[in-house]
Amino acid sequence: MTFSRRHFVQLGLMSAAATASHRYQLSGYAAQRGAKFKIGVTDWNLRQTAKVESVALAKKIGFDGVQVSIGRQMQLKDTALQQAILADSKRLDLPISSLCLDILHVNGLKSDPLGQKWVAESIPIAKAMGVKVILLPFFGKWKFDTTQEMDFVGDALRELAPAAEKTGVILGLEDTISAKDNVRIMERSKSPAVLTYYDVGNSTQNGFSVIEEIRWLGRERICEVHLKDNPNFMGQGKIDFPGIVKALIDIGFDQWAVLECSTPTDSVENDMSANLKYIRGVIAQ
Repeated sequence: MTFSRRHFVQLGLMSAAATASHRYQLSGYAAQRGAKFKIGVTDWNLRQTAKVESVALAKKIGFDGVQVSIGRQMQLKDTALQQAILADSKRLDLPISSLCLDILHVNGLKSDPLGQKWVAESIPIAKAMGVKVILLPFFGKWKFDTTQEMDFVGDALRELAPAAEKTGVILGLEDTISAKDNVRIMERSKSPAVLTYYDVGNSTQNGFSVIEEIRWLGRERICEVHLKDNPNFMGQGKIDFPGIVKALIDIGFDQWAVLECSTPTDSVENDMSANLKYIRGVIAQ
């Protein structure tokens, strides 16, 4: 939600009151309709990338689950590490929401042959971990710049997706392009195992209408979402989270919503707790 600069105290109070009322109404709407999604957190924003400790920290803060990195050296190929994370997940009753194939930040799928190798190797890892979604990132020098690059990835995923289909794993596209361009890749892959991993912060930063895109994509084309408004605390930036929650409820979204939030005060526990409290307030969970 975007606010104009407040020049007068009275105008600021009026605006704040209107905003509070709007959020209260949408929270009531969420409670009435019943939000079907749970709130997870990324292990890298907990500063526990590909580490067992991410599970206990996510549980301590109060999250419903944790998104685990496979690691930029494919650390999660180590079966001992897999078993250790799964053991803590079971012991603490905290699910692994999804995996992130973060080595694609090193060898991007759009042009590096190693990217395809890593995707292929990530699928049995997801199966072993009992996880249904693998996030495939496309950022930095590996972001999409042309439709030819999108088509190349769609073709590559057409070859990789059958293995994902057999194991019940979804390959989720997270990037800087529009919802329609993501669907272009999905359709070119010709596989139900390739879906959009929608990030409200990335899409806002790149000039897309997040609420419209969520509604247009619908439940069937979104495998998971990232919620954030970095570098701000959620609710203190320009992103309309009450509107986003309403859109997710309206489309019947029932997968994971994962916080990928930075830490403005440099305190992981305090800042993540504040963001979690805010979003749970919005969805009246």
